[in-house]
Amino acid sequence: MSVKSLRQTVQGLLPSLTPVRFVAEDGTPVAKPPAEYGEPPVEALLTAWRRMVLGRRFDTQATALTKQGRLAVYPSSRGQEACQIGAVLALRPDDWLFPTYRDSVALVTRGIDPVEVLTLLRGDWHCGYDPAATRTAPQCTPLATQVLHATGMAESLRRKGEDGVAMALVGDGATSEGDFHEALNFAAVFRAPVVFFVQNNQYAISVPLARQTAAPALAYKGIGYGVRSEQVDGNDLVAVLSVLTAAVEHARAGHGPVLVEAHTYRMDAHTNADDATRYREEDEVDQWRSADPLARLETYLRSRGALTDEDVAALREEAEELAARVRAGMNADSVLDPLELFDHVYADPTPQLREQRAQLAAELAESAQAQED
Repeated sequence: MSVKSLRQTVQGLLPSLTPVRFVAEDGTPVAKPPAEYGEPPVEALLTAWRRMVLGRRFDTQATALTKQGRLAVYPSSRGQEACQIGAVLALRPDDWLFPTYRDSVALVTRGIDPVEVLTLLRGDWHCGYDPAATRTAPQCTPLATQVLHATGMAESLRRKGEDGVAMALVGDGATSEGDFHEALNFAAVFRAPVVFFVQNNQYAISVPLARQTAAPALAYKGIGYGVRSEQVDGNDLVAVLSVLTAAVEHARAGHGPVLVEAHTYRMDAHTNADDATRYREEDEVDQWRSADPLARLETYLRSRGALTDEDVAALREEAEELAARVRAGMNADSVLDPLELFDHVYADPTPQLREQRAQLAAELAESAQAQED
């Protein structure tokens, strides 16, 4: 490869020097929008705004349910709505999504029943929805393991001649895991149609980004593997949707994987069991609150005449109806069958599992008979 060709190859992998942005923190358009990306149509932005309002109401309702003992734990994504909604809207229904434990809003946006989304966090099932039917993998708690799964799924789609794409959602902490780097390397070598979307919310639980990496941005981690990379203002929905749409189409066209880093912030604690005041200052949180992705998009749409007070009021009512449905669903006691423990271990149960299932069934029947007597 000539020096000129090498330089062009490297330039094609490099992310923008600063995060891609269309809308400033105060909701006004930036003076110089990025020339390499197009702004999504206003209809798409209105859809995204609606999803963000509903997503935030869902998130605050789920947080409240933990305080009522209805959920064992809930990792809030307040402040990261632009990332989660932008990710889902950039995909087709037949594409695959591989979420983390913090991506419940993305699942609701994907069209999955909110009560089914919360089944994992309630402790009823490992996954409350059908991954095959929804093209959405189970929410992943171990860091970065779903990145390998997403890469494998993307490669299988490629080998079968399908034009589907897989998108893996990860946090900044996952980029410090070996699985993340193995997935990038495999995806690049085989040109798997996968998008790695890093929601850099500045903290891996309590570990700040500066203690994880000395790289100028996490987006640069893709270059060493030959992965096209980009960074975006994760609180600017317009930019997130534009960049991710381009990344998905890049992968779908057979040009290989893309790594996108979104600079965002987790406004609430890591989970309801975390005390974020022990490792970050309130002034920092307040600064990021001023860049709230929901307020930013609403202001922008109002300035374009695409949004009215009546629209906002109507959607707030819809959001409250959603919250009421979530409360009603979570207030209903679950009907659990202990024998379901054996239903999804193997497609064809082993003789040992059949024996154990029969033994448990006999014990349950004996217990039920004793209660009747």
